[in-house]
Amino acid sequence: MDVMDAIEARWSVRSYAKRPVEPEKVAAIMEAGRLAPTASNEQKWKLIAVTDPELIAAMVPACKDVKWVGTAPLILVACSEGDREMICGQSARTVDCTIAMSYMTLEAIEQGLGWCWLGWFYPEKVHEVLGIPDEYMVVAVATVGYPAKEGRRSAKKSAEEVIVYNRMA
Repeated sequence: MDVMDAIEARWSVRSYAKRPVEPEKVAAIMEAGRLAPTASNEQKWKLIAVTDPELIAAMVPACKDVKWVGTAPLILVACSEGDREMICGQSARTVDCTIAMSYMTLEAIEQGLGWCWLGWFYPEKVHEVLGIPDEYMVVAVATVGYPAKEGRRSAKKSAEEVIVYNRMA
């Protein structure tokens, strides 16, 4: 599978098979995140792999009580230490963690796993469940595992609708 194959194969999985993710696959996913670029190469992040069933169960209320979150055998959390605004006005740490999670997404797909980014989590509850120090900001949470059923990616807008070369006007 090449990168474009992984991109095209990704869809949001919301139901996972009762099958653990092999440790070597978890390690490969985490390594993909570790190798992702960061602003000024500061690497002020922690990438957390949650595989403990009790912690996964405790993450359900931290993820707005979305029950299917508890079916995932692996939950990934990206958090950053402090923050700084880049010249462009964006949060360096949010961008850093998002890039890492994107790399991890592609590696998970390469490993034959499903993935779903979560936009519905309470950062303070994730801090509590996972013992994340106060100086870290929880940026992203995702579930990972073998899909319980077949799925498909959502329709995407056409290239003409979203791609611009050189100038918008």
